[in-house]
Amino acid sequence: MPLDHYYLLGRSGLRVSRLALGTMNFGTGGFHAAYGKTEEEARPVFRRYLEAGGNFIDTADFYTAGESETILGNLVAEAKVRDRVVLTTKFTNSVDPGDPNAGGNGRKHMIRAVEASLRRLRTDYIDLFMLHTWDRITPVEEVMRTFDDLTRAGKIRYAGLSDVPSWYAARAQTLAEANSLVPVVSLQLPYSLVDRAIELEHVPMGQSLGLGITAWSPLGSGFLTGKYRNTDRGLVGQGRLNGGGSPGRSWTDREWQLLATLENVADKLDRTMAQVAVNWVATQPGVASAIIGASSTDQLDANLAALDFELPAELRAKLDEASSVPPRSVYRMFTPDYQSWLVSPGIKVGDKPTGYAPAVRNWVSGGSGTS
Repeated sequence: MPLDHYYLLGRSGLRVSRLALGTMNFGTGGFHAAYGKTEEEARPVFRRYLEAGGNFIDTADFYTAGESETILGNLVAEAKVRDRVVLTTKFTNSVDPGDPNAGGNGRKHMIRAVEASLRRLRTDYIDLFMLHTWDRITPVEEVMRTFDDLTRAGKIRYAGLSDVPSWYAARAQTLAEANSLVPVVSLQLPYSLVDRAIELEHVPMGQSLGLGITAWSPLGSGFLTGKYRNTDRGLVGQGRLNGGGSPGRSWTDREWQLLATLENVADKLDRTMAQVAVNWVATQPGVASAIIGASSTDQLDANLAALDFELPAELRAKLDEASSVPPRSVYRMFTPDYQSWLVSPGIKVGDKPTGYAPAVRNWVSGGSGTS
């Protein structure tokens, strides 16, 4: 399916593909070298994504020790598509182990990082510049003021956050709104059938404050592809989970049962398990885009086909049930059953009636009109 449907990212006017291309494996250096690709190997994957209509590309200065950005910059320039694509890169990780200011989220490192990324990406501006990981100590006011300064200087177009607590993102957005600073439009987080933790706070927070969620690892580090099996000898299957990708990760009986349910749903739809898993993530509430990676054009084509079908309500319900985790502690009080105690018996209270905010789409449907 071509990626010819674009949606706004968060509360912004930026139009992005529902499937973003992750380029963590572009390059052969650094932490990600074990599964990295050379520029020659990455080129066909990049070109195929563009041919399919994709425009949302994700990288970070940390990926393959900067090679990902360098390769991506070369490929964008070679294809002459800089204005067409939405380039996303991230900062936080140290670029010089001997310098305490060469990592983290302070203003000094943010400015240093954006300048270095601009050089590697061979561009004058970054479409979406994101804080990669909460460092726990940098004042959020400093981060937001620097985002604002970088936007006013024309270095970046939009600001975003990745892998931060929901309260931190909420505070950042509230500070921006209260002080007329550039807002945060995107929140990048891990999300999959095997990891639904962000539904407790991050998703409703993003929906309320205008942060579109881009989901990374929608396949649970490859677990949801079905290529791993549970045997008496432990985890069997070739991939990152049997290498250095997820050291010490163990899988519960519930997760193996989820995998069986996913396989059953995929068989009923005549789709791969990976396609169903990506489809589920990309069509969940609050999700603006799912980040997919690929080591070959064949794998990319298979991932792109994840949006080529609709997941029937009854099969989605099976996946929801198999992957759900009962909320703990205070979160139990926010479930429909508990909330029903807050109103008088027999009275039904909701936010807005169905159809209150109908979808706005500006594309031609079936060649016969707009929808």
